[in-house]
Amino acid sequence: MQLLLEFFPVVAFFVAYQLGGMYVATGTLMATMTLSFAIIWLRTRRIPPMLGASTVLVLVLGTATLVLRSSRFIQWKPSIFLWLVAISFLVSAFVGKQTLAQRLLQPTLGDAQLERRDWLKLNFAWVLYGLIIGLINIVVAYSASESTWVATKSFGLMGSMFLFLLAQLYWLHRRGKLSL
Repeated sequence: MQLLLEFFPVVAFFVAYQLGGMYVATGTLMATMTLSFAIIWLRTRRIPPMLGASTVLVLVLGTATLVLRSSRFIQWKPSIFLWLVAISFLVSAFVGKQTLAQRLLQPTLGDAQLERRDWLKLNFAWVLYGLIIGLINIVVAYSASESTWVATKSFGLMGSMFLFLLAQLYWLHRRGKLSL
């Protein structure tokens, strides 16, 4: 249910863009992110940090987009978010007992354990992913049409995240740490 609530705003953004353009899509994204945030809070009494950060960015940059009538603000949102995620993963390698990659993926492994150097490799992969995909978003935003950017944001970013997670699971499986 939570995963559906987190992806619903992306689908709503795409549909709203097709029906009414960037400003309608931005308003729709702001409303659906707020709605998803509220539903998750009411159900669990906690907000996943990534959802919280993403919602704040959507509200701030979405407001700038609507007030200033410039789609560039909302186009920067995925990059800023991904770069913040990359920085968080990087910092986690030096602060705390576990990297963010370990906190994210350890529950998937059950009793299997990885050495710290392997967690650091996975963590660094997240850093690279955030930096590279954030850069790709900016390149597409500035070099392609608005509709191409919307399609890339709506499906390309989700698809790249899905493939990235699959690659990490495969990497863990090849090391005998995960049964698929």
